[in-house]
Amino acid sequence: MIIGSRGSALALAQAGWVKERIREKFPKIEITIKIIKTAADKNLSIPIRAGSSIGVFVKEIEAALLKREIDIAVHSMKDVPTRIPEALDIGAIPERADAHDALVANGEARSLSTLRPGSRVATGSVRRQCQILARRKDLQLVDIRGNIDTRLNKLANGRYDAIILAAAGLKRLGLENRMTAPIDFTEMLPAAGQGALLVEIRKNDADIAPLIAHLHDEPTALAVLAERTFIRHVGGGCNVPVAAYASLGHGSIKIEGLISSLDGRSLIRESVVEAPQRAQEAAIALAEKMLAGGGKTILDAFE
Repeated sequence: MIIGSRGSALALAQAGWVKERIREKFPKIEITIKIIKTAADKNLSIPIRAGSSIGVFVKEIEAALLKREIDIAVHSMKDVPTRIPEALDIGAIPERADAHDALVANGEARSLSTLRPGSRVATGSVRRQCQILARRKDLQLVDIRGNIDTRLNKLANGRYDAIILAAAGLKRLGLENRMTAPIDFTEMLPAAGQGALLVEIRKNDADIAPLIAHLHDEPTALAVLAERTFIRHVGGGCNVPVAAYASLGHGSIKIEGLISSLDGRSLIRESVVEAPQRAQEAAIALAEKMLAGGGKTILDAFE
């Protein structure tokens, strides 16, 4: 079996995790990881915020899957466009890791609220930017690119006072000790699918599908697909701050959504609680409610 992956340390850690889970169940299978450079890897000038909408992190890997150069592809779910190619399919969505965003700060600050006024906070995400500005307009937000190590080094060199990263990425790389604190969901909703992986296969691949079926976690899949349905129905585009997070508990699913202007001044956040079997319908209903309640006006400003 050949697993297709990007070449970053995080991507390889994720592909390696999938490889080991498959080998645990099928120890006789020889598994290799093939590194594939994506558009985002080849062209560092591409804004990271455009990633999930136009597929700059996944298209080349999906092309290799279609050409049968690899057998499965492993992606960060938040990087995957809300519609995948017709000839491909979801093979498995493993149990989700930590979906929180995380503050990594120099100095004594232990949270967003305790950062000094005027602190330079780096993030490449407009979703994070708008939610920070909605609470702390006195902070200086600056753009940042590069992998996790690059960003941490820039912080250590004093270029910024703090950076915002995905908690799951830090933990998968064994860098949890670098995290100052997770940012509570009440302060910052994550990207749809954040913390989750997608194991992508060719549609109707009867040889490969049984080998990865044990990786699938249905509660995670239910929540993540509801988030992606919300984002797809909102249709905000690649440069619009939108967010979604779904969680299951006590026989129901709670879906939270966010639509915001870039400066955080116009921000709509709503939630809905529904039976899990109606998660997709609930996500669409939430999107329609938020669009009608001012979200469409916010999104129209980006056209």
